[in-house]
Amino acid sequence: MLKTHNCGELRAENAGQTVTLAGWVHRWRDQGGLVFLDLRDRWGITQVTVNQQTAPEAHTLARDIRSEWVIQVTGEVVKRPEGMENPDLASGDIEVHASSIVVLNRAKTPPFYINKDEKVEEALRMRYRYLDLRRPSMQHNLVLRHNVLRFIRNYLGDRGFVEIETPILFKTTPEGARDYLVPSRVHPGKFYALPQSPQQLKQLLMVAGYERYFQVARCFRDEDQRGDRQPEFTQLDMEMSFVTREDVMDLVEGMMTRVVEDVAGLELVHKPFPRLSHHDALLRYGTDKPDLRYGLEIVDISDIAASTSFRVFADNVAAGNPVRGIRVPGLASYSRRELSELEEIAKSAGAKGLAWMAVEESDENPVRSPIAKFFTPDLLVMLLERMQAQPGDLLLFVSDTAPVVAGSLDTLRRTLADRLNLTDPKKIAFCWVIDFPLFEWNEDEHRWDPSHHLFTAPMWEDAAMLDTEPGKVRGQQYDLACNGYEVAGGSIRIHDRQIQEKIFKLIGLDPDVARERFGHMLEAFEYGTPPHGGIAPGVDRLVMLLAGEPNIREVIAFPKTQQAADLMAGAPSEAEPAQLEDLHIRLAEDVKETE
Repeated sequence: MLKTHNCGELRAENAGQTVTLAGWVHRWRDQGGLVFLDLRDRWGITQVTVNQQTAPEAHTLARDIRSEWVIQVTGEVVKRPEGMENPDLASGDIEVHASSIVVLNRAKTPPFYINKDEKVEEALRMRYRYLDLRRPSMQHNLVLRHNVLRFIRNYLGDRGFVEIETPILFKTTPEGARDYLVPSRVHPGKFYALPQSPQQLKQLLMVAGYERYFQVARCFRDEDQRGDRQPEFTQLDMEMSFVTREDVMDLVEGMMTRVVEDVAGLELVHKPFPRLSHHDALLRYGTDKPDLRYGLEIVDISDIAASTSFRVFADNVAAGNPVRGIRVPGLASYSRRELSELEEIAKSAGAKGLAWMAVEESDENPVRSPIAKFFTPDLLVMLLERMQAQPGDLLLFVSDTAPVVAGSLDTLRRTLADRLNLTDPKKIAFCWVIDFPLFEWNEDEHRWDPSHHLFTAPMWEDAAMLDTEPGKVRGQQYDLACNGYEVAGGSIRIHDRQIQEKIFKLIGLDPDVARERFGHMLEAFEYGTPPHGGIAPGVDRLVMLLAGEPNIREVIAFPKTQQAADLMAGAPSEAEPAQLEDLHIRLAEDVKETE
């Protein structure tokens, strides 16, 4: 080894020892007779002092050293003088008095500061990702990711799970996004697909009798990017036999509790995790992935609104649409400009407008609002009681179709929580969302679509309605939401061929297509398939929340940009003509040129 210790482990008890450290120069300060170097490696930073009197050769060399040079230092560990300790460093009680320095590698001036945690243009960070990854914040995130996965592997292994890898080159599977296709050289005109998830394979492992399987699985989806998506991502894939929905949820809840508290050292807002039906989640929060770190719950006032003379409200309720609102503490003083801004936010989510009331101290005029005149005194009292309004509160209302009301109030709720600093990243709030509808009606195609995936089992007590009222059938699906994100989705699976074929028929899947795509599964179901279910937490998204980051790119070593490009390596890139010929591929522009 070129070092005896790392830069994060030396303490006062090491004083008097001669040590050798190696790492990157984090900062340097030339004060004439003394040169101070902050030496950094993955484990931390140690201050090195180079004295012209005691180490003249090292001092001469140190004056030429610059940030990000890789050096080796040998010297004595010395306690810092009283009052000169650095409480911001784990090694802040000591410094190393260098006797010799060896330059292992020089460095050009980096395109951005490594030793300052400041905002850098993302394209620049992605172009020089290997430098970006040196920054302490990025190293913290990737080490946290490692610790989370190490804990999970041990946790599941201790509970009888077997880690099994499944193929990356597989068959196209309908998961709601485009597949990444891989052409076959030895089978001209045919393609593999990179898995959007190992869904079919993990179910086949249950048929194979492994009973408890997991995998840290790489998954691929060709879809539009956003802050919590990447074209390639990692999920913790899990499947269990002979379990109920409660068994899966209990195991995952125990694991996530330990990950948050023991690994990340963060605070859980709710223990046990609240459980919300899909219907109640939409009604109270406007979304099936609610953020429960704060209140601002949605309240339905449709019955009160129906009795007012405000035609927008009354006519909407008569048409079967709701009127709902949220109470925002302390914002009654909002100006017209600020209220107009909130209205634009609601409109961006589909609302046609936004009604408001500012609750005042006055008993004579309890609210300030352009719609107050449409409420009788009794209706106004009912409204304020329903909203649990207090003086100083701002009440915001939307009336439209149920999906528009939910979406616009969800958007307002998130926006206002940020403004009021209610989204503490050091707090983690999980909740389970259950009792999803098994199907969603596709108006364009005039057929039912699965709300989760093709293999989700119906609630067994609802199975009889598959033939008569499929829209009322609930699925045995369960999602785990955290701080406003879905971090895991799972379900109890279908294990009976007849029910699986009935689902295929309901969603309009041609029997021949079903056999071509899923014949191997249907055949497997005839060989003694146990009841089974599973779940797949998203590793990137989970670690993003634990690290308090706004984007999953901050917890992935080499992510793609918003345009799904790798700026560092220049991918995607063109293929050589010989490669395309081997794969029996002709590009569209080449075909046009020959026509």
